[in-house]
Amino acid sequence: MILLILAVLPATMAIVLLLAGRRADAIAPAAAVTVGLVELGLAIDATIMRPTFHVAALDGVPAALAVDGLAAIAVITVAGVFLAVSVFAVGDIGRGEARARFFGTLLLFVAAMLVTVTATNVFTLLAAWEIMGATSYALIGFWWPDADRVRSGGIAFITTRSADVGMYVAAGAALAGGAAGLNLTQLGSIPGGWRDVALAGLALAALGKSAQLPFSFWLAHAMAGPSPVSALLHSATMVAAGGYLLLRIEPGMTATGWLGPVVAWVGALTALMLGAVAVAQRDLKQLLAASTCSQIGFIVLAAGVGGIAGGAAQFVAHAAVKSLLFLVAGAWLALLGTKDLLRLRGAARTHPVAGVTFTIGALALGGLPPLSIWVAKDQILAATLPSSAALYIIGLAAAGLSAAYAAKALAVVWTKPATDDPLAAIRAGHMPVSELLPLPGLAAAAAVLGVFGIPSFSAAWARTLGLPQPIVPAPWELVVSALLAVTVIVVVARWQHRRLEGANELLAEFGWLRDWLGLEAGINAIIVRPVTALSVWCARFDDRVIAHVGDALGAGAMRLSRFVDSRLERGLSGAVGAVAGGARKLAASAVRPQTGLIYQYYVQAIIILVVLAAVFVLVR
Repeated sequence: MILLILAVLPATMAIVLLLAGRRADAIAPAAAVTVGLVELGLAIDATIMRPTFHVAALDGVPAALAVDGLAAIAVITVAGVFLAVSVFAVGDIGRGEARARFFGTLLLFVAAMLVTVTATNVFTLLAAWEIMGATSYALIGFWWPDADRVRSGGIAFITTRSADVGMYVAAGAALAGGAAGLNLTQLGSIPGGWRDVALAGLALAALGKSAQLPFSFWLAHAMAGPSPVSALLHSATMVAAGGYLLLRIEPGMTATGWLGPVVAWVGALTALMLGAVAVAQRDLKQLLAASTCSQIGFIVLAAGVGGIAGGAAQFVAHAAVKSLLFLVAGAWLALLGTKDLLRLRGAARTHPVAGVTFTIGALALGGLPPLSIWVAKDQILAATLPSSAALYIIGLAAAGLSAAYAAKALAVVWTKPATDDPLAAIRAGHMPVSELLPLPGLAAAAAVLGVFGIPSFSAAWARTLGLPQPIVPAPWELVVSALLAVTVIVVVARWQHRRLEGANELLAEFGWLRDWLGLEAGINAIIVRPVTALSVWCARFDDRVIAHVGDALGAGAMRLSRFVDSRLERGLSGAVGAVAGGARKLAASAVRPQTGLIYQYYVQAIIILVVLAAVFVLVR
């Protein structure tokens, strides 16, 4: 019942708020926060009790949920981040902004994510995955009167939906391989080629949802949604869901022999290239969005090389860090009305609570020891060494870029504002208490989760996940990554500070990097435009050729019909006339003997009898 309530409670409250509409705007924030508190308590209980839930659904295939080790850490992470985001949203979503619709959709989104992380078979996963995608579209395009925001939501939806085709293929392949193969833990045992098809389909869906190459560009458009949406979507829900799914199906990917390395390389290259994209951004939310692709890339890398413990630690640490950073960015956006890094100069100085917590989150994001992501990242990198030194080098370079974009953001928000700062008059404004309230807790989590790197804690972490002893990074690996992070943060922060004080410029403003590697333009050129052109050509062919042929065939058929009808009508009319004429003649002939004279009848009868007698004699 715990697991059922955990999934059903937010969905039920969501339906109530959405059906009530504007009438529930006043109570929607309190309802969402209350559900968040209850959900966190249920998540803690589920982590301890490890419940399961099964119900017959389709032809004997159950709709199954369960909390195992990996699901336990995901459930409590999702619930904790949702509570923090809900509290923040109380102050961020204004009274006139359809609160019932916002919080209702947010609750439905979280319910779908909770089912996603606890699903044990492909069909249950697919159902939750679909709801999560649909609600994310509604949240990104929440301010629907703004056509650009709705377009951004559409791009995010269509891009992820393109990859989600893989999940339908996976469901079909798993079903073809036998009912047992529907279980996510038994995908590796599906017979024949169905195993590879099913796992490749799930991997494709996961990579699209987590904005890995080449799907990364959709995450830039997801920034059009409200700040609480960005915080939740990037940290513990939709974008992280793909990485989580890859961790879940890692045994099956290993069984294929080829899918694990492919996934690992996609994750490593995404971590590296999107890290460079993040360094080039001049928009704070775009910087954080690109960094999400990069950091999730480490989780994808972990799934590809079998580093489940490190990937799970990265999942939790990234959720705390990224929710914190997006909430602070959202608070500054609401107060100052800008996301432009140059216009955010000094924002940390005038709002110390937000500034200090943002600093902790950014340093953790940059991999500064002993903060959380430093430990998780090194566990992942250690898992790459047995399989590929090249993956380790690429991962280490991506870690260096993480330190660079974190330092760039920190240098900007702590540098004194320019003397002619146009936002000076409103910098001194106060942030709502509800926006500040969740920040210290998230900052503490971003800092202290680094204890998983301590050997005794890392062993306990592995036992929680139901894993054998995790791969522990060697001392030299920890030293190398620590020196790299410290060096890059110090050098980049000082360099950026000098550029701001001198020419008020940002580092690494390469257009092609700032444009997310031109991925969207490339996809448009390679896929969208050719498909659109083909559809236009088909439409014209249909209009000019098929339609004309159809018209000609139709006209010909009509003429043939008229010809046949006229000939048939004439033939039938002639036949009927002949029959009628013959009948008239026969009737006239039959009438002639009817004179009414009896002696004529006797003569006729005698003639007939004579004829019959003659015939009888001749026949004999």
